Amino acid sequence: MNKKFVIIGILLGVVIPVAAYTGAPLFFDVTTDEPLPEITSTITTTDGVTTSTVEVPQVLATGSFVGVNDGIHNAEGMAKIVKLVDGKQLLRLEDFKATNGPDLYVYLATDETAQEYVSLGELKANIGNQNYEIPEGTDLLKYNTALIWCKQFSVLFGSAEIS
Repeated sequence: MNKKFVIIGILLGVVIPVAAYTGAPLFFDVTTDEPLPEITSTITTTDGVTTSTVEVPQVLATGSFVGVNDGIHNAEGMAKIVKLVDGKQLLRLEDFKATNGPDLYVYLATDETAQEYVSLGELKANIGNQNYEIPEGTDLLKYNTALIWCKQFSVLFGSAEIS
């Protein structure tokens, strides 16, 4: 009888932490709302007239997220490749919403399998507008699919083909 309690205790000591680690993110949403970077220039002439101009980044390509929709993994919203005034490029997620999960990353990949990809970093939030800098020299004709990928379990949450 005592042995039975020890086994149950050990199982609960392992099962509860594992379940909490993998299941907890599913119950909590994290929201962000990063602005699209703009540059405002202000010029004051010798006669005291001040003018301001706003330089807005250029959208190069867009795509809509398609979620896996298996009841656990999902992603929706827009993915945009944006060129900033300084020449840097961003992947921007807009009106984005995904199922939360552990170890989620944003990839630019050649397809939905994440066999060949460029990691843009951890997903900042599962809801909201967010920006990810694209490394210089990334071939956007080759890496034309944005993925929300669970690195720990190698699971796709959603993808957007960007063109």
